[in-house]
Amino acid sequence: MNAKKCAAVAALIFSLTVVCAGPGQTQAQDDKDKYPNMAPLDQYMMERDAEIALARTAAPEDISRDATVLVMGRHGHETAVEGKNGFVCLVERARMAPFDNPGFWNSKNRNPDCYNPPSARTVLPLIKMRTEMVLAKLSPSSGRVEPFAPGTRLRPGSRQTAT
Repeated sequence: MNAKKCAAVAALIFSLTVVCAGPGQTQAQDDKDKYPNMAPLDQYMMERDAEIALARTAAPEDISRDATVLVMGRHGHETAVEGKNGFVCLVERARMAPFDNPGFWNSKNRNPDCYNPPSARTVLPLIKMRTEMVLAKLSPSSGRVEPFAPGTRLRPGSRQTAT
């Protein structure tokens, strides 16, 4: 395997390790009932400029000043600042933890993260998709999308739910 492929594989493995060890996974068992359901969406939102500033703290200034910055919108991540170096910074919420994690719905959990160019191309699309699914109240189960609430389904070719 040549050096470029090794570097790409190493970056992917590192990124997946970070995602799998995601925020909120060390919550105590006592918190099991602390966040049983999704809070109102506004509790997960931040003031746009504050979210941009927090996202930029995930990387050194010489990287983050030229990085694309994503902020959370009502239906998923939105580009707030278009970058030019291939890095992407954002503020992740506890929803990157496993679905059965007691802190999954913790609206106070905010973790700045910055993805290098290979991770931005490979891992970030999965994070964005998961965020859209969570905000639409959908979760993966048994290899297919299942609703959190009975009666909701994802329409083919659409991100909207229908009953």
